[in-house]
Formats: sequence, C-alpha cells, structure tokens
Amino acid sequence: MRLGGRVHAAIEILADIEKRRRPTSDALKDWGLSHRFAGSGDRAAIGNLVYDALRRKMSSAFRIGSDKPRGIVFAVLATDWKMSAGEIEAAFKEDRFAPEVFTPDEIATLAANDLDMAPDHIRGDVPEWCVPSLEANFGEDWVSEAAAFGERPSLDMRVNTLKSSQDKVLRKLANTRAEKTAIARHGIRIKPGERDSRLPNVQAEEAFQKGRFEIQDEGSQIVSDLIFAKPGESVLDYCAGGGGKTLAMSAVMENKGQIHAYDTDKNRLAPIHERLRRAGTRNVQVHNPRDDLSALAGKMDKVVVDAPCTGSGTWRRRPDAKWRLDAGNLEQRMQEQEEVLSGAAPFVRPGGYLVYITCSVFPEENENQVYAFTEDNPEFELVSAGEAWEELYGDDKPNPWSSDMKTITLTPASTNTDGFFFAVMERRT
Repeated sequence: MRLGGRVHAAIEILADIEKRRRPTSDALKDWGLSHRFAGSGDRAAIGNLVYDALRRKMSSAFRIGSDKPRGIVFAVLATDWKMSAGEIEAAFKEDRFAPEVFTPDEIATLAANDLDMAPDHIRGDVPEWCVPSLEANFGEDWVSEAAAFGERPSLDMRVNTLKSSQDKVLRKLANTRAEKTAIARHGIRIKPGERDSRLPNVQAEEAFQKGRFEIQDEGSQIVSDLIFAKPGESVLDYCAGGGGKTLAMSAVMENKGQIHAYDTDKNRLAPIHERLRRAGTRNVQVHNPRDDLSALAGKMDKVVVDAPCTGSGTWRRRPDAKWRLDAGNLEQRMQEQEEVLSGAAPFVRPGGYLVYITCSVFPEENENQVYAFTEDNPEFELVSAGEAWEELYGDDKPNPWSSDMKTITLTPASTNTDGFFFAVMERRT
C-alpha cells in the first residue's frame, strides 16, 4: 500500500473507534482481518497514524480546524510526521485509494492556528474535566506534563537476572537498536521511530522465548525495585494481574523466600503461569480468587497493592482510553482503591510494609488515598519513598515528582517512563 491508502485506512479505523467507543487494538485487528492483502509494514504504518492521531487528538483538531478523523490525520501528517502539503500531494498522486488532499482552506487554517494560543487542555491534549486533577498534581507545569503523554513510547524490557545479564541480552538484541535504560538497573530500551517506522517483534527472539527478558515499561521496573524485596522474605502481591511485578521481585529475591501472587480477577491472573514457567521462577505461589488467604494474615514482610486505577499513566500506550475516561470512572476506581487497601492491610506483619502503586497521575488516586488510609489506620505510617529512590538510584538520574519526598510520581516528562505513583507505609504495631 502507498501512503494514500494507509491514510484512508487510518481514517476508517478512527471513525470506527469513535462510533463504537472500542479499544484501538480491537479496531486495528478487525481491519487487518478484513484487509488481508495489507502487509506487516502497512499495518505498522496505519497503526502509527491511528495512535499518533489519538495521542494528540485535541491539538490536531485545533490546528486543522476540524475534529473529524480526516482532518486529524492530515494534521498528524503535517505536524508529527513533518510532511509539507506538497509532499503529501505528491505521495497521494495517482493513488486511487487516497482521500482528498489538503484543500487551500485547510492549508491556511493549519498555518494560522498557533497552538500556543489554544486553551490549556487543548495544548495538553487531555479532556477538560481532568484539568483540576493535573493542576493539583503538577502545578504550573501541568500542561507540559500532560503534553508529554502525546509522545510515542519506547519499547522497554527487563532482563531476567535469574537467567541472564543486561550485557548478554544487549548482545542478543544487537540488531534492534536496543540500549540500557537511563534509570532501571536491569532495563533495556528500544526508542520509538518516526513516521511509518516499526518496532521489532522482540517476542520472536530466542532470548525472549528462553525467558531471558520480559517486556515491561521502565517505570514499572523502577517501582518494582523500590519495593526492596529481599531474598528470604515473605511477600504478598495482592493485585498480581499478569505478574510483571511478581516476576521482577522474584528475580531480585534470587528465587529465595516466598511470593504469594493473588488477584480477584482470574482473567487478569491467567497469563502469570506461562510467564513464571518461562522465567524459571521457583519462589512464587499463585492463589486463585476463591483461595483462602487467612493463613497469611499478619505474617507478610511486604504486601504490594498495585491498585486498580484509571490508567492515566499509560496514556502514551493507550491513548484511546484517555478519551473514554470520565469523572464517573475516577470515582469508581477511588472506591475500589479504598477497598483493596483495606483488604490488603491485615496481611502485613508488625514492622512490615504496605506498598501502594498505581499507574495513574491523578492525586485523587494517589496521595489522597495513602494519606486518608494512614489517618484512618494509625498503626500504619508513611515512610519516605524519596529516600528509597536516592538509596537505589542516587542523585545523578532523572528525578521523579515528589512534593514532600514521602511519595513519588514517575511521568513521561520527568523520568521518560509511563506514569506511576509509589508510596510505602510501615506497620508500627
């Protein structure tokens, strides 16, 4: 397919997402199944167009003067892909699948609409209802913090130190442009490309098949390390999901001690079994939703709550979720967070630690939750996550957000990772 056909496909897919309010991955998959003639390069280019358009949906609509899929995709070509009107017209020439090229009015609008003059939520590319939360978290920097979620994310991997080392995996991935991550101790990163470039399928690599690395955002790796799980400890991963943090802790614990991986949703938990097998972990016991955990009460050195949340920290990877999210969803997640903290707390032994993590950048889900919890549960005291950061990473790395060094927030703008919140509470009695 030529560029015109790819653009036409992206417009169709965006219209489908808007009409049916469905995940981008589902819409792209369905399009691919009904257009089997499209090669892998075509699908990658179309996916790039769709995701780029969704990440900067509001600012692109402002620039082009239209919130329709066609206008937004054309704005992406001009601003993100840095193509001139003449270059686009030349690429579309004699392509019967291409949509109508820029009109003179659209070219004039694109040139005239200065994004610096747009309302703040448009410059930040976020729903307007999110502004108070982001402003409360980031102050006067909130627009630049929000806008950073409009950038393409990298492909991050965590080396499984039970089976390999960072240098060995880098050699195995030498043909992929992989490099060491800036912060995470065992991380490897492949930077995103431009225009129609595609990231390599690292899951097809022998090193992945043999469990020498896992795909995991650097931010997730960082918060997993900040838990400071130690060999021989007893740890409860109370919201284990697919097991990313469980696997990271198991490696740090050198397969010594015991990790109990639990989740209330068996579908979220399902992938963990194959991942544990591939990684070669021996110190993880998986608990199904109906399992009785009462024997663990008051005995865990650390209980990790990777709480259900809005996922606002993952907007680079799931930009469609940004536009589906509403204030009602936030309220629901806050209620779930309160419940999961209350459910997890009894498993912490005196002197042990309750770790609270979200992939959100909203203070309602983060600082507000842990401060409210410690107020209602005085046996728990918030300890300094900032000091843990300094002990682990020193002061020569990019620094996360922190208002008081008690809690920390990772963001694309501050740490070049997905958005994550991290806090630790010690049980005194």
